[in-house]
Amino acid sequence: MTRLPLLGLTVAAALFATSLHAEGDKAAGRALVYTCAGCHGVPGYTNAYPQYPVPKIAGQNEQYIINALQGYQSGGRKHPTMDAQAQSLSATDIQNIAAYLSSLAK
Repeated sequence: MTRLPLLGLTVAAALFATSLHAEGDKAAGRALVYTCAGCHGVPGYTNAYPQYPVPKIAGQNEQYIINALQGYQSGGRKHPTMDAQAQSLSATDIQNIAAYLSSLAK
């Protein structure tokens, strides 16, 4: 008998937690991406070191952008420029940047 109320409580808690997830502020994100455009906004741009084509991030999945920036902050992803850029961002900044970039057309 206690399983049903426990299941209901678990589902309610999950729904409540999901509703608390705030979307980022696209306008605030737009103001923050000015440094991103210097590399990620140049068509066909190749990074000097390590050499590889710089990925376009406009229209990228929001959660991917969040994960990538958090990975640079934690050291799980490595790139000297991106490491420095990510260190300067707050969690709110990352949410806002991801909201803005994911809203753009690819």
